[in-house]
Amino acid sequence: MTLTEEHIDQLYKFTRKHFVYHYDVQTELVDHLANDIEQIWIDQPQLSFEEGRDLSFKKFGVFGFMDVVEQKQKVMYKRYWKILWRFVKEWFTLPKAITTSMIFMLYFILLQQLYSFYVLTSILACWAVYDLIKLIKYKRTAKKRQVEEKRWLLKDMIGDSRGGFSIITIVNLYQIINIFKIDISVLSLYWLALIAALATLLTIVFYVSSIILPQKATELLAETYPEYKMQ
Repeated sequence: MTLTEEHIDQLYKFTRKHFVYHYDVQTELVDHLANDIEQIWIDQPQLSFEEGRDLSFKKFGVFGFMDVVEQKQKVMYKRYWKILWRFVKEWFTLPKAITTSMIFMLYFILLQQLYSFYVLTSILACWAVYDLIKLIKYKRTAKKRQVEEKRWLLKDMIGDSRGGFSIITIVNLYQIINIFKIDISVLSLYWLALIAALATLLTIVFYVSSIILPQKATELLAETYPEYKMQ
């Protein structure tokens, strides 16, 4: 016996029922379930589709599909950061390296001014607020997307990760300043250059994650998922 298109559709609904919401993860699980059910039918042809499905599902253990979902998320997070750094590295090659140098010099000069720490953190905080607003807007459409279109893990990472990264960075920056009682006004030029370099890198990462990646989302999804082009 082999599975029909109706059976495959039921398996997709089954994975959604068990809290697997991303189409790429669902497809991987449906392929596994379908192959396993057909193998079960070879040994026990008297079983119905539902019985074979439930027997296959039991093999995933007490947590069901959660282990598979977590593993897939880890793999996709690695891919997300690989894509992110691919675009970040472009800012250290010509002609974008000129803009990067200008950003660095702006921060370096700024750090030598009075109240430079507050100005610097205000700039980074503005990025975080901007990312948070974009994140909220993205979340508001998530429910609608879940019903009307397929959800892709990488697409949600591009939409969700940026705000969290910005906010975590700002919080950690303040914690470091408070823990080590750093007074920027008394630091040497070498330390100011290092801080300016880090601020430049953060600015580029924020820009890539919040502007570039969302703009290139369709291209990146087609690059990651061959089946995305067929939608």
